[in-house]
Amino acid sequence: MARFGRLVTAMVTPFDDTLQIDFSRTERLIDHLLATGTTALVVSGTTGESPTLSHQEKLSLLRHVVRYTNGRCPVIVGTGSNNTMNSIELTQEAERAGADAVMLVAPYYNRPSQEGLYQHFKSIAESTSLPVMLYNVPGRTGVNMSAETTLKLAQLPNVVCVKEASGNLSQMAKIIEHAPEGFELYSGDDALTLPVLAIGGVGIVSVASHVIGSEMIRMIEQFFAGNHQEAAALHRKLLPVFEGLFAYPSPSPTKAALDKMGIPVGGVRLPLVPLNEQERAFVHSLIQ
Repeated sequence: MARFGRLVTAMVTPFDDTLQIDFSRTERLIDHLLATGTTALVVSGTTGESPTLSHQEKLSLLRHVVRYTNGRCPVIVGTGSNNTMNSIELTQEAERAGADAVMLVAPYYNRPSQEGLYQHFKSIAESTSLPVMLYNVPGRTGVNMSAETTLKLAQLPNVVCVKEASGNLSQMAKIIEHAPEGFELYSGDDALTLPVLAIGGVGIVSVASHVIGSEMIRMIEQFFAGNHQEAAALHRKLLPVFEGLFAYPSPSPTKAALDKMGIPVGGVRLPLVPLNEQERAFVHSLIQ
């Protein structure tokens, strides 16, 4: 089914030379992504440097993206945080601003129990009529949302999918096997796109699609067409890019790659820093 399509891009946030959101660069980036296979956009996710975007910046960016895409693709906005009440407030404002769905990351730093995770997501989901994408990324949050908790949340009517970035294929397989009809699992790791599709995932929430979107959508299409050897060959060819874009703190490598491709998106906000000359040369070598 793939409610949001097969290739969802977790979009970087373009900045100008003073590190303010650059809306004209945002429009150019959107056009590039939609022309190279992206089927839906996530704005203000981790790749969009959400920790350094203010509440109002997130809403301004969302409104602009919704207006500019004008129905060409679903627009999903990251409204999750480790503060449940703040997440509810931002989620409700995002609904009024025209978002098609929200993505809710597991609460970071405070490391809640599985029951705490369930109550957190349940409270936010019940505050909105928008579809909810859960986001499990224990490498960043410090807590893994178990398959059992994901499946319990999947019973809520508007919790429709999960972006799984645990790296645990066994956990993902359990979710896919026992999920209610219509609930979908997206890979949250580019390098696991094909393995996740092979166990029943529907697609990828991608970073690499900024750079190799056309190749990724071709790999995905080959898999679903039954051309598994061709899909596997493409996966192996793309793997250096999948891994290289995370060789340094993300999204600095992706922004450097886009700049090399002639799609300027500016720098990154502290505490992230731009790549140094050696790091930039490595990233540039990935896309030659």
